[in-house]
Amino acid sequence: MPETIDICPLSQLPPGSRKVVEWEDLEIAVLNVDGELFAIEDRCSHDDGPLADGELDAAACTLECPRHGSQFDLRTGKPLTLPAYAPVDVFPVRVEHETVKVEVD
Repeated sequence: MPETIDICPLSQLPPGSRKVVEWEDLEIAVLNVDGELFAIEDRCSHDDGPLADGELDAAACTLECPRHGSQFDLRTGKPLTLPAYAPVDVFPVRVEHETVKVEVD
């Protein structure tokens, strides 16, 4: 059964910003891309490095791993460039009563 976790008030995650949260043994990066919210596992599938510090391409909706340059689609978690070849998890995000929430399993 999925669990919903509160991330922060929407006002604390304006467009262009990101926040990393921990849930159990997982780190999740929550990003506001031009007003649309995304949540992706904060772990490159190539070498387990953090993704949240990487370059965001809002137009392409991708996040680039700062270590080796793999780009991940924020909608699907799939890598679009090597050296990563395995996807990372993505999570549904919603706003309820001005609070950003992420659904996790």
